[in-house]
Amino acid sequence: MARRHPQWRMSVRTRALAALIGLAAMAMVAAGLTAYSVERDHTTNLVDAALLRNGAEVENLYHEGVDPETGAPFASVEAVIRTALGRVVPAENEALGGFMGTELAYVPRATGSFRIQDDPELVAALAPVSRWSGADTMTVQTQQGTYRVRGLPVHSEDGSQTGAVVFAFDMDAEYAEIGNTFRTYALVAALALVWITVIGWFVMGRMLLPVTVLRTAAAEISSSDDLSRRIPVTGRDDLAALTTTVNGMLARLEQAFGSQRQLLDDVGHELRTPLTVVRGHLELMNADDPQDAAETRSLVLNEVDRMNLLVEDLMTLAKARRPDFVRLVPVGVALLTDEVLAKAEPLGERRWLLDSLADVQVQADPRRLTQAWLQLVSNAVKFSADGSTVGIGSRYSPATGTVRLWVRDEGTGIEPADQERIFERFERLDPEVDGTGLGLSIVALIAEAHGGQVGLESTAGAGSTFSIVLPVPPGAGSGQTGQAAAEEEAG
Repeated sequence: MARRHPQWRMSVRTRALAALIGLAAMAMVAAGLTAYSVERDHTTNLVDAALLRNGAEVENLYHEGVDPETGAPFASVEAVIRTALGRVVPAENEALGGFMGTELAYVPRATGSFRIQDDPELVAALAPVSRWSGADTMTVQTQQGTYRVRGLPVHSEDGSQTGAVVFAFDMDAEYAEIGNTFRTYALVAALALVWITVIGWFVMGRMLLPVTVLRTAAAEISSSDDLSRRIPVTGRDDLAALTTTVNGMLARLEQAFGSQRQLLDDVGHELRTPLTVVRGHLELMNADDPQDAAETRSLVLNEVDRMNLLVEDLMTLAKARRPDFVRLVPVGVALLTDEVLAKAEPLGERRWLLDSLADVQVQADPRRLTQAWLQLVSNAVKFSADGSTVGIGSRYSPATGTVRLWVRDEGTGIEPADQERIFERFERLDPEVDGTGLGLSIVALIAEAHGGQVGLESTAGAGSTFSIVLPVPPGAGSGQTGQAAAEEEAG
């Protein structure tokens, strides 16, 4: 058999911290790239503005200026170029040059961090400027670098002399300053991520402490099977809500397991008696005596029927906690009341009465609701005398938004002390009456599955009224008909 290797698991704390660091890093990178792009554009705009400003001075000198040596208008292109280069002081990372024809003829004495003549490719690219028809700005890229250039052609009036004044900025040097700034930003961002990691580790640990407590408590509960323990709730955040939910789940599990143990104990107790009776009679039966065998057979079949009924009731109780125990559909209560009354009449010689009909619709499982209602009818028949009155009815209450289904009898009634436990499992007030003691428990579970509840009004010796109260959707009720409605109108 292949050996299984333990799988490495990343904790929630690590995953959350990794997600936090990842998001912070992405935000810092996005902010840095955006700022770098904006700063580059801003630098380019400043360079273009400086080029336009210098070019405007040269154009003004060319068109309106005078030669400082003669005091008269410029007599030659060479004089314009020489004077223009002498008046402009180059900025940092800026170089100037004057072309006569296609040759670089003049460079100023004052220079910036670079000179045009130091890059032959740049000189070759600027050589045609003197033949341009007007000033223009362009970007020149060579093996040595990238330059932003503005060229201003200078022509004599007769066109016999051509030249040009050019201004060039070393953009690599301009951008290098931005690069230094953002390298510092990258270092600060990296240090910030380190601090976020350290601080986030401790913060995540404190935030997820309830999860650790929850996991530890769950492990201890699993190992000890002690469902009575509860996890302490701290704070008011989502983790506190989770802890409250888990505590509620543990309470329901404790109740379910307690009910299961009680059910098993009760089942063992209830089945032990008929099994003992069956075994005892079979052991004492004289197989050679036909009468004894027939009597024993009848008794055994009766006990088997009782056990079969008990098993069916237990199966119903087991299904009551399942989500599909009831299948809700719109049900007309008036029609259901008539159907239950029709099915009840064969159950005993009683004076059957229809008290009232609720003209309303509810969301219910008609099969389960009929089962619960007929169980109440069966109880009324068991604990009332022949010829006595049994009333069945339904009534809608707009004030509470509920409909009440009931069965009333004129039977023995129930003492107040016994009314508290009548709906518990295996409770039989009269052991002489046949039954498993599960009928009313099933009625209560069916009512609960419909979002309703059961009720009891009883007076010892004067009869009982069992009821099922169900919620009615808004707008579904319209009134009631039947004997009770007529009585209300007369009253």
